[in-house]
Amino acid sequence: MITYNEEDNIEGALRSVQDAGEIIIVDSFSTDRTIEIARKYTDRVYQSSWQGFAKQKQQAIDLAEAEWVFLLDADERMTPELKKEIEETIKNTSKNGFSVPRKNYFLKKWIRHSGWWPDYTLRLFRNGTGRIPYRAVHEKIVVDGETGYLKNPIIHYTYKNINQFIDKAQRYSSLSAQEMHSGGRRFRLTNLLFNPPATFIKMYFIQQGFRDGLHGFVLAILYSYYTFLKYIKLWEATECTLE
Repeated sequence: MITYNEEDNIEGALRSVQDAGEIIIVDSFSTDRTIEIARKYTDRVYQSSWQGFAKQKQQAIDLAEAEWVFLLDADERMTPELKKEIEETIKNTSKNGFSVPRKNYFLKKWIRHSGWWPDYTLRLFRNGTGRIPYRAVHEKIVVDGETGYLKNPIIHYTYKNINQFIDKAQRYSSLSAQEMHSGGRRFRLTNLLFNPPATFIKMYFIQQGFRDGLHGFVLAILYSYYTFLKYIKLWEATECTLE
């Protein structure tokens, strides 16, 4: 687990995995009670200056000694059903990694559509076979060898309020724009004109976000806003930089 000022989340996450063989936390010098709470559950708490999501998580992976590694975020919870499934699965498997579904909550509501369920993400892998290649944002685990899927989900409490989404959208859109710009991606007006409404159409209609009620409508609007920010920041980086 990587952390920074997660005192409101971390205890629930750690309580859900408190019987794990080892718990490793790499913290980016939190200024709240994160470290104090973490040390109630493990003595393997390390502090490191922020290097970006991919490098920070890779550092935590490199510290692991157990045969199997599971990456958990502070706003996620391991369920007893998933723990039991993991224990039974790793006893006799030739696979090196497993994706798990995430049961995502937005403003206290489980979002069953909008592209948010089952939202498989690879989190469990055999130590030594998994790594996280560098990306500025939306990093993911790459595993050597065969991978599979587990049935039981982790619980993910995404955003407690709209301000939290907007704050994260600001950070992630900047990182996405930087990554596109660094990769040689040029701004196109069509990206700005069509991609934000396309995001809304995809989430609300194609992925049936309307079935999530007002929550689904708000999510589609917010992700359209995020898409707009991403491309307007790419425009800023490519067209508005002073020589």
